[in-house]
Amino acid sequence: MTYAPEQLTDLSPDDIVLESLPEEIVAAMESRDRWVAGLPQPTDAFEFLVSDVQAWAPDQVVRVAFMGGDTTLHNKIADACQEITDACGITLDFGGGRGGFRTWTTRDTEHAAEIRVSFDMGGYFSLVGTDSISTFVPHQSPVGGRPNQRSLNLGGYDQALPPRWKGTVLHEFLHALAFHHEHQNTRGPCEAAFRWDDDPGYQPVQDRRGRFIPDASGRRPGIYTYLSGFPNFWSRAKVDHNLRGLREGGGITAGRFDPASIMLYRFPAMFYRTTPSPCAPIGDGESLSEGDKAALLRLYPEIPDDRKQIVERRMAVADEIEQQAREMPAATFIEPTVTQLRAGIT
Repeated sequence: MTYAPEQLTDLSPDDIVLESLPEEIVAAMESRDRWVAGLPQPTDAFEFLVSDVQAWAPDQVVRVAFMGGDTTLHNKIADACQEITDACGITLDFGGGRGGFRTWTTRDTEHAAEIRVSFDMGGYFSLVGTDSISTFVPHQSPVGGRPNQRSLNLGGYDQALPPRWKGTVLHEFLHALAFHHEHQNTRGPCEAAFRWDDDPGYQPVQDRRGRFIPDASGRRPGIYTYLSGFPNFWSRAKVDHNLRGLREGGGITAGRFDPASIMLYRFPAMFYRTTPSPCAPIGDGESLSEGDKAALLRLYPEIPDDRKQIVERRMAVADEIEQQAREMPAATFIEPTVTQLRAGIT
């Protein structure tokens, strides 16, 4: 998940508030991703939608640090993430022990951790994989890969845990391990299952707050129209970035669609063409699916020979990027991208 609009007022229970990363981060990501998409595609596909370019080293110990919250909350989050560590060869290290859980601050000049958790921004979000330590995001942003920037946010968890909080924790930490949303898997049904456009003949009607609502004949606004009004105010391009399928290539690989995945977002019924929808999740939303676990093990294997194959593939991609860098010396995102790949090799 991503970054929610702040200072929203006058919300009603049936308002649909989606979340997205800050605009400056999206812009930086899109510039990088358009270029990376032209790189050679890996020959094997994972059982999930993952980014090879943004993955950590197969057996890496990924440190996690908190800003805010108390020990009880930190312990709950660490316990929830044990399911991830148990499923694959990577380790999420929260500190703990006698020294307490690891912490970070916005004054840090060196990384206290690869994943830096906060609770003070609106909504839930995480950067994807090694974007958490990349410098391609502007340094003025509160979110990014520098030591003093947030990489994962669980807004309000330090005040009260929301319903299905564990599922949200697992979802965001899988983002931090290089997983994308499953509804953006182009091999799945969601692209065709979403009701992008208005019902035929829909006459745009807004309530007093600016939310698009059904017209007098009961015709409904589509996703593009609905999200352009209160409380999201999204442009068409922003809808496409957050909801449309991700193109494979350049390190983005997609396996079969997993409707039980913790990464399949739970959209409201009005977003779907049919009810029930083939894009609707069937999992409990509180634990990893068998497909999630298989994907983690494929990306972060425990067997040394499997790890070696992943490292060799990433080395080939890194070499290709470095070759491109010689031809595009002015592209500021190339050096951080190479650094990210090296983080996924060693």
